[in-house]
Parts: sequence; structure tokens; C-alpha cells
Amino acid sequence: MAPKKAKKRSEGGGSNVFSMFEQAQIQEFKEAFTIMDQNRDGFIDKSDLRDTFAALGRLNVKQEEIDEMLKEASGPINFTVFLTMFGEKLKGADPEETILNAFKVFDPEGKGTLKKDFVTEMLTTQADRFSPEEMEQMFAAFPPDVAGNLDYKNLVYVITHGEEKDQE
Repeated sequence: MAPKKAKKRSEGGGSNVFSMFEQAQIQEFKEAFTIMDQNRDGFIDKSDLRDTFAALGRLNVKQEEIDEMLKEASGPINFTVFLTMFGEKLKGADPEETILNAFKVFDPEGKGTLKKDFVTEMLTTQADRFSPEEMEQMFAAFPPDVAGNLDYKNLVYVITHGEEKDQE
């Protein structure tokens, strides 16, 4: 039994990657893949990445950066490889409860929000520090409310599930 398992892993895990995601998530990944596959050949290559960056406004991407991205794949990047790469990235993420507990340390009242300025201070001065660009990206994706509060519960949900929770 054990050798079969090892063999499957070495073959890339078969179609098991599709069982890691819900159908709606797979459809979203397919849409992203299609956007990135600029030349529509079914594979993402150097020119596709360069064109995708250009479409996003980044015109001076270094060749080394693109090469590093492509090295993360085990070979040519078709949709299954693309999905597998995301599965591996997400599998490495801490469980939702662990990330939530980290934020709760700074939220003794349990409100589910933290002040933007406090979050900025903590993430740019402690442990694995965020760059100003990373802070800008985070707040663009998760803007604080008018009072300057960041909904960290929603942030954690998106980090661990990949989409926003429906508001009750």
C-alpha cells in the first residue's frame, strides 16, 4: 500500500488537486489561468507572464523575477499544474484558527477589528516585516472602515478560504 502512495505523489498527485477546491473556486482559477495565458496556447510561459504584468501596469519586470516564478512549477504550466501550485501554496497556510488567535491577542475586547495605524505599526516593525508596498496592497484589498478599523476576521477568512465571507 505504501509504495502506491509514494508513486502517486511522484506523478504529481493525479487529479486529486481538483478535490482540494470547490467547483466555484476551480472556475475562478480557470478564469485567472485564461487571463494569464495571453497567447491562448494552454500553457503559461515567460511571454505570458510578461504580458500579464504589463496588463497590470508593471512594465519593467526583471527577467530573473519571471524565471523565479516559472521555477516554482515542476514543468510547463498547464491548468492542472497551475491549480496544483495554488493548492500547495494554500496547503502551507496556517489554519484559520491559528491566524485568528494571533490577531485576537491584540483585540482583548473581541471586536473583530483593529485600528489601521496599529496594524501598520505591528506589521512594519515586528518579526517578518511588511514593506510599504505590501501594506499598500493589503489595505487596497482590505480597506479599513471610515473609523480606520480593519476587519481582521474577514481578512483571515479570505487568507484561508480565498474568497469573502457572505455578510449576514
